[in-house]
Amino acid sequence: MSDGHPLHAAKWMLGAIVSFTAMAIAGRALAVAHDTFEIMTYRSLIGVVIVLGVAARAGTLHQITRRRLHVHLTRNACHFTGQNLWFFAITAAPLAQVFALEFTTPIWAMLLAPFFLGERLTRIRILSAAMGFAGVLVVAQPGLGFTLTPGLMAAGIAAIGFAGTAIFTRMLTRTETITCILVYLTTFQAVFGLITAGYDGEVALPTLGSAPWLLLVGCAGLLAHFCMTKALALAPAAVVMPIDFARLPIIALVGMAFYAEPLQWPVLAGALVIFAANFINIRAETRIAADR
Repeated sequence: MSDGHPLHAAKWMLGAIVSFTAMAIAGRALAVAHDTFEIMTYRSLIGVVIVLGVAARAGTLHQITRRRLHVHLTRNACHFTGQNLWFFAITAAPLAQVFALEFTTPIWAMLLAPFFLGERLTRIRILSAAMGFAGVLVVAQPGLGFTLTPGLMAAGIAAIGFAGTAIFTRMLTRTETITCILVYLTTFQAVFGLITAGYDGEVALPTLGSAPWLLLVGCAGLLAHFCMTKALALAPAAVVMPIDFARLPIIALVGMAFYAEPLQWPVLAGALVIFAANFINIRAETRIAADR
């Protein structure tokens, strides 16, 4: 990991921010014609084609193994659950609140790490978790006339699902290649999607109106993770994570411009607290790693 290319890392993160924002807009547009399970199914099928095509061209198909299938299964169950809840949340709650709650993912990952990865829960990590929880309370604003809506609940639980995804991804990266992880990611998600979308015997086929949005969701999802991975390869997480925080004001402006969602300052304030919690933990971990 290089510390000398923060500007290049910022450019890659801009790509990730644009991709995540595009996926949210596409998800809202698709809610009229497809349920969340169908969106995930088509997104995953598109992902399978892209990943296998890129792997074949790069000559990395031989890296796909059957090792640790149970970890792949658990990882993708977490991701499938979190992603479906996220797609529901962006249609049932203001986009800024959904993205703010999504920033709690690193906090949940930190709390789960001691149980699954054997990592120690330090005082800094406990402080960061407490600050993150305080930020969630600011975003949700309990007791101030706001109710815990299904959309907010879905966004909060989605963050836990994404944290589980991060935990099991970290496990897999110890022995598996990116190609192997991405192939199982897309194929498992496609199978899960087909089962859940087709349990009632009805799966809405893409239409001329929904097909472009489905293609956008599939491409944007893969592109977002690719851009973030590239950014983290060029600069420390302490540099990359603050850039990622720019997603919140951008999506808040998108909500105002396209969906007439009011700009709620408590949401931005709460997100700032959540970001500060993540930043404190990241800085502490970076210093510890540098001292080793």
